[in-house]
Amino acid sequence: MTDAKIVRGLKATFLARIVRVAANGALVVVLTRVFLDPDQYGLLFFAISVFGVALLFSDLGFAKSAARYVAEYKETDPRQVPHIIRTGLQVNLATILLVGAVFLVFGDRLAHLLGEPRSAHLLVLGAVYVAARSLNTFTTLLFQGFGRVEWSAVVGIASNLGKLAFVLGFVALGFGVFGAIVGYVVAYAVGAAVGLVALYRLFYATYDQADDAEDGLTGRVLRYSVPLTATKGAGVLDKRVDTILVGYFLNPAAVGFYTLGKQVADFVIAPASSLGFTISPLYSERKTNDGLERAARTYETALEYVLLLYVPAAIGIVAVAGPGVRLVFGSDYAGAIPVVQVFSVYVVLRAIDKITNDGLDYLGRARARAYAKSGTAGANFLLNLVLIPTLGVVGAAVATVVTYAAMVSINVYLIHQELAFSSGRLLRTGLQICGVSALMGVSLFFALPHVNGVVSLVGVVLLGVGVWAALSILSGLLDVRQVFSMFG
Repeated sequence: MTDAKIVRGLKATFLARIVRVAANGALVVVLTRVFLDPDQYGLLFFAISVFGVALLFSDLGFAKSAARYVAEYKETDPRQVPHIIRTGLQVNLATILLVGAVFLVFGDRLAHLLGEPRSAHLLVLGAVYVAARSLNTFTTLLFQGFGRVEWSAVVGIASNLGKLAFVLGFVALGFGVFGAIVGYVVAYAVGAAVGLVALYRLFYATYDQADDAEDGLTGRVLRYSVPLTATKGAGVLDKRVDTILVGYFLNPAAVGFYTLGKQVADFVIAPASSLGFTISPLYSERKTNDGLERAARTYETALEYVLLLYVPAAIGIVAVAGPGVRLVFGSDYAGAIPVVQVFSVYVVLRAIDKITNDGLDYLGRARARAYAKSGTAGANFLLNLVLIPTLGVVGAAVATVVTYAAMVSINVYLIHQELAFSSGRLLRTGLQICGVSALMGVSLFFALPHVNGVVSLVGVVLLGVGVWAALSILSGLLDVRQVFSMFG
């Protein structure tokens, strides 16, 4: 993967993330301010969290495993690529059918078991939600394996614009939370259809296919999916089960506050997601081509820019969370303010992880990462059991931050073993970034008392951005010409 190709992929994925942030941001704001109260909003995302757990069993790591072997074999033996794609898709379809059947038969019982009987009619939709979302993810990951993340971006844009249109459309027609979930299903189905057609016509059909799969290839694809499944299972435990536990111990409104806090973090994390998604296959290619030193420099630079962007962003989130939540989402959602502030730390950790975790998979360290993630996910689950009953919804946020910090530390250590990047250089840069962020925080502290509406809030945010940019440029942390050359 050339540097020009990296930049092209970064532009495409960054555009897709912008569309995702804009569409999801508009969706959240309209749903919270116009259509759904905290109870309804919480019930919606309680159901989606249950579906998210089910997606683990419909995916089982096969898509990412297939993508990993596509990335390898398109360089070493392209005639095996169609066999890899077909194996991944066939297994994925089989697991989708099994999971869908469980929702159709046991959806009502599952709702009562989880302590939310009001979600029974929603969980029946799990069968179609899982099918649409799973196939959507399959195509996105396969395009990444081919190094053609611009097509992953196309799928993402179609899905996210579809969510904005269909979710709001069905809710506006009076179908409430049920209609919102139907909207999600239709949107993911549209993205999956676009992805499957492109995957077949532009990739699968263009490869000369070997008469038979290489001996042991199918087994290797399936075996490599095992640690990926463990890793994904740990991710589900981190990202979904905590939401379900909040609903179980507390109430749907608390789920709404917790979900809103996580969604704010997701909005902020978009640039790091784009960078990590784009550069991850590069590590595998450069390891194959004896270019690990160059890959190490790439990771160092990516990590420096991530820290430069997200450490001050975290300070800004803590500062403006109070007026921001009330003015943007409404006073009914004020219970989300402390959650948003705690998740400011999560934003920094997740940004680091976004450029680290997929890279480990492509470097063949999926098993080690799976152990780390499984261990910290189990700790997160246990910590949630202790902190949610005692601290409420804030306890769930604290548990997530503490255990995520442990996992990110392990992942950074693992990638350091593979790439041997300069930790001394990163430490010096990190201290500079903390200094810039502290000065930016002081400017926000003096400006916040003047916030009395959306316009003044935007003004304070722009002030913070201006102070950050000026100090970053003056200190040499931010090279304006390099930024413009990347996106010019």
